[in-house]
Amino acid sequence: MAAMQAHWDIFCRVIDNFGDIGVCWRLARQLAAEHGRRVRLWVDHPASLAPLQPGVDAALPRQSVAGVEIRHWPANFPTVDAAEVADVVIEAFACELPPAYLAAMAARRPAPGWINLEYLSAEPWVESCHGVASPHPTLPLVKHFFFPGFAGRTGGLLRESGLIARRDGFLAGLPPSSPLEISLFCYDTAPVGELIETWSAADYPIRCHVPPGKPLAAVRAHLDGPGPWRRGGLEVLPIPFLPLDGYDQLLWRCDVNFVRGEDSFVRAQWAGKPLVWHIYPQEDAAHEAKLEAFLDRYTATAESALAGAVRQLFLSWNRGSGVGAAWREFASCREALEAHARTWAGSLASGPDLASSLVKFCTAGL
Repeated sequence: MAAMQAHWDIFCRVIDNFGDIGVCWRLARQLAAEHGRRVRLWVDHPASLAPLQPGVDAALPRQSVAGVEIRHWPANFPTVDAAEVADVVIEAFACELPPAYLAAMAARRPAPGWINLEYLSAEPWVESCHGVASPHPTLPLVKHFFFPGFAGRTGGLLRESGLIARRDGFLAGLPPSSPLEISLFCYDTAPVGELIETWSAADYPIRCHVPPGKPLAAVRAHLDGPGPWRRGGLEVLPIPFLPLDGYDQLLWRCDVNFVRGEDSFVRAQWAGKPLVWHIYPQEDAAHEAKLEAFLDRYTATAESALAGAVRQLFLSWNRGSGVGAAWREFASCREALEAHARTWAGSLASGPDLASSLVKFCTAGL
């Protein structure tokens, strides 16, 4: 069965920013490097992948990087022969496959495995929906819903082999740093100005690293000039856009990481450092239920004062008010926060990784 599923196609539509393509690229690399799969990544906006992975040329319609074939997903997808369809087809985040490719899937014998890779959520209902089959209403195809997650009855989280050991080896070689090192990755709706004023008034030095785009725009809306900036004991440093592996190292060496979306959120947890999550806002406020579900799980074993400090900062950061007082309480628990974050990362690492779970599911269940 495994030999019949050597070829995988991943379809990714870039909706906003770099989160979706970041997840898909990490998954594609791991499937190729660790599981020997022949992977094609179809992406509608290759320019979003190029900054994340050195060697990617956004102008090329077809190229091979890090063992993955990268294909441009054009608006007018060409007619596809059934023989060109992969053994396993991943529809990332309900992106809807091109009709021409879907028709070729229906003509293929045997039919390919079809996976809808869902967004990450800590909500309890995810466990009952993970792996559920959904027959196509008119075609002889069955799609299975696959949920990343924090519980044993989900697909787990993306984690490359040896990631924790690489992190620990990197940290062992770092010299001690006296300022509190912080990475700030957020949407432009975050209350950045209030946080900067709070940090400026702190009685300890802080060095904040801000990547380009919305995080830097939010900082510049509060501070004059292009930066870097100094306010009291606070130093704010604009940094260049980092590829995925470089961003991992930034998360590892910082003492606190402000992250957003899904990809950086997961990588910050592997860093084993205190984190603050800016969840992607949704119009119907569905994101608040996801945020609360994660907080319930993340703080389940924490002592009440620590759990309260984490919850207060996460909620104030996402709701846009009260972040100054919340930060002061959060920072006062720093030693306990560090221990908790390290323990949390270790507990996650004892579970399955997403790529291996996908391979196992497709080999055994399709």
